[in-house]
Amino acid sequence: MSSLLGVALLALTLSAPTLAFVPIGGDSSSHISITKTALLQKVTETCQAVAEEAGYEFKPTGSSPGELAQACLGPTAPGEVSGAKFQSALQEIYTQNGLVDRDFTNSAPHHFNSEAFLEGRGLITEGVVAIKANIRKENFKAARETLGRVLHTLQDFYSHSNWVELGHTEPYDNLIKPDQPLENLADLNTPTCRDCSSGTCPNQILSNILNEKKLTSGYMGIFSSQKPKGKCSHGGASDLTSTVIPRGGISKDERRQDNKAFHDAAVKAAIAASLQLLNDICLAAGNRDFLRMMGIARSSVVCFVIDTTGSMSDDIEEARAVVYKILDSKKGTQDEPSEYILVPFNDPDFGPIIRTSDAEKMKTEISKLKATGGGDTPEMCLSGLQMALTGAPSSSNIYVFTDATAKDIALKDTITALISRTKSTVSFLITSLSSRRRRRSLGAASFSDYMDLALASGGQAIQVSKSQLPQATDIILDTSTSALVTVFQRAVTGGGLKTFIFVLDESLKSITIYITGTSLTFTLTNPAGVTQSNNEASGKLGTIQTVGNLWRFRLNADKQSGDWTINIQSNQPYTLKVTGQSIITFIYDFVEKFTGPHSGYATLSGRPQAGQATTVMLSAIGRKGPSSLTVGQVGLVTVSGPEAVTNGTIADMGNGDLLVTVDPVPEGEFVLLLKGTDKTSNSEFQRQSTTQMSVSKVNIQAAVDSSVEPGETFKLPFSVMTQGEAGTCIINAQNDRNFPMTYPKSLILSTGQYTNATLTIAPSAATESGTDVTLTIEAKSSSGADSNYAVLRLSVVTKITDFIPPKCEVTSVLADDCPKDVSQCGPFRWELSANLTDENGTGIVSISLNQGNGTFKHTPLNAPIVEAFYNASCCSQIVEIVAVDKVGNVGKCYHSIIRSAGFPAPTLSLPLWLCLWVSIFIIRL
Repeated sequence: MSSLLGVALLALTLSAPTLAFVPIGGDSSSHISITKTALLQKVTETCQAVAEEAGYEFKPTGSSPGELAQACLGPTAPGEVSGAKFQSALQEIYTQNGLVDRDFTNSAPHHFNSEAFLEGRGLITEGVVAIKANIRKENFKAARETLGRVLHTLQDFYSHSNWVELGHTEPYDNLIKPDQPLENLADLNTPTCRDCSSGTCPNQILSNILNEKKLTSGYMGIFSSQKPKGKCSHGGASDLTSTVIPRGGISKDERRQDNKAFHDAAVKAAIAASLQLLNDICLAAGNRDFLRMMGIARSSVVCFVIDTTGSMSDDIEEARAVVYKILDSKKGTQDEPSEYILVPFNDPDFGPIIRTSDAEKMKTEISKLKATGGGDTPEMCLSGLQMALTGAPSSSNIYVFTDATAKDIALKDTITALISRTKSTVSFLITSLSSRRRRRSLGAASFSDYMDLALASGGQAIQVSKSQLPQATDIILDTSTSALVTVFQRAVTGGGLKTFIFVLDESLKSITIYITGTSLTFTLTNPAGVTQSNNEASGKLGTIQTVGNLWRFRLNADKQSGDWTINIQSNQPYTLKVTGQSIITFIYDFVEKFTGPHSGYATLSGRPQAGQATTVMLSAIGRKGPSSLTVGQVGLVTVSGPEAVTNGTIADMGNGDLLVTVDPVPEGEFVLLLKGTDKTSNSEFQRQSTTQMSVSKVNIQAAVDSSVEPGETFKLPFSVMTQGEAGTCIINAQNDRNFPMTYPKSLILSTGQYTNATLTIAPSAATESGTDVTLTIEAKSSSGADSNYAVLRLSVVTKITDFIPPKCEVTSVLADDCPKDVSQCGPFRWELSANLTDENGTGIVSISLNQGNGTFKHTPLNAPIVEAFYNASCCSQIVEIVAVDKVGNVGKCYHSIIRSAGFPAPTLSLPLWLCLWVSIFIIRL
């Protein structure tokens, strides 16, 4: 089943249009198609293995990411399953893959140009070590970003070297095996190419290089035409060396008439190499964590940021009660959270962050919280929120419990940047003061700070008494659910009667309308003209609950599709938000075009540039894949003030992926609006993004492509430019680990020109390997009227010297009772014993079965030699044992009792060859 699905996915990807949806676009589209093919195939195989182990059938209805995610999460748990998380994870990997062409254009090792083979493999090795360390620490976003970059470099080897010209059809294993040498490399003084004046010769490699199987790659010169005498060039208009004899180029980036065979061979080898790398990562991480890295998890994440000072005991108890409610009401369904996150804060302390997928453990952790300390000062609320935003998955729902103002209000701009970057929703549950705690009251100014952050994220700022808090936490139950979408949201400063119209479609379930504000009245009208006002707690359209400044209107399940209208009368500020559950959704990123040898689009880390068109990359997700939707309108809509909608020009990139250009951009804060038709029900739908965005005349450029060792100093170059008035720009930087940093506090900017600067950060020597650091750099005009930011991730990884995988030796195989006729295998069994050791390495941390349906056990892992025992039916004829050491090196031991099997294919490591040779020798005895 999985192999057929893999073939189908490969055929689907390779038959797709050349300009498939590529976050980077341009010539690097082949990178995206290669990466997509490998990722979807590996995820399919892993889901198949998980399904077999769990005892259910893996039957995707199609090959789209959404359909794969729905099938992978299992048919046994009721509820909606959204593929948005998986789609977002894929896009993060694609984006980082393509960014290598922008950020490291002139770096030979990143592209295996200019015969930089050892350096290129060094980047792959460093990256894989970081990926495995990040996964062990559950820093999945950092792992995805590094994976995208590593895959780009690995894939470029097959396009930029002469590997396929030498006749190879399989990947070069040693590129991902740092304990093995790179052999037969052409030296600097060896000519490798003949001249090609036309630039389109079928094969420029010299015959002696081909006969001797020498490995070379093309030299690339963007700023210089110099290259060693007789060496091949990369080729193409951007390569200045291609005009120097020997002219031409051996790059197989593009499929041309003269290189079709080599291009196709390079693509196949790159796909196989990408799969090989993904297999290694999956074996080191395990199926469950590999799928979590890929975003295959229930979409709901519950994250609490809780004030633990003296008067918060009731709030802490209510947070614990909410976890109990979630566990009791959602366990075993798709709405059960995939992860629970807790961040306590006090003064001056905050943290640590606690993450678990076990609800029982989260109940225990919340129960440990004690309300102590405090006094007459505000608390470290935003520091705790910063930790949650950087530690929780993107698009999480975060709930802050407090009854105090924020002492660390200087972090407000950083929090806003992190909200924008992570697209997480933050809601504040603010309780009134306790008489036991003397502090400044929550006046309008401090509440306004929380309201600003809630509004920026699409969340709520809810003010209630402590006795009302249990009712207010129903909003957590509403949003702790799978497939949550936002249909409509607005923020109004007051000004009398206002009318809002929104579309509800047939796919929506559990529709809830939230209004936060005081002194207001409203009337809701459905498409048939039936109405219900705010003074009807239970009416024809639904039920209304009021607590503090929150109105919660849950619509009846028999709602009608079509245009709904709500009229709100108030002279006070209020917010309006409509949500529901639906598989129909979208993911998006604001992007900018870049030029170079491989031009394309790069995801923005900050705000789009003012004074020019804004571009958005968007993927629409339907109930049965992208073909089940028609997108009719994509635009930017203001959230506050007079409503203004600017529709964009849509370019269909295929497979539900759209490139949207919006010009002019609305003034102020805006969100993305999407409207279209669901073909399954033939009903109109609308969706909005929750995170507010605005434009800026300031721009920051920075890129991270390497990890840093604990105790070492890392230097990050960055550049700042303004399209506004020249002058002084204020620089501020934060990191979520409180590591020491140095950077210039201000820069003098000239209009239209970048000014360069450097930030240094020094992780402590005690930092655990795999820790990721989120850096936020903010540049603000001296007047404070305009600012922008860049958010980057840096991994702290201990230097690895152990690259030798664990070894396996089969000590005995008892299979004589197995009949030659496999149809008679039922009553018979066979056994295998093996010894595994990591010798002088870091030590084995896990041993498991990768293939085989028998009984498996082993002796304790801390012994110098671990004994493994396998017993299976003779009907199960293959076993593969996998051993992983502390740094992620993977050793495998494979054995087959299939009597017709020949000698194993020579693609396995030396320890495995020894294991197989011994096993064959023993069984023949």
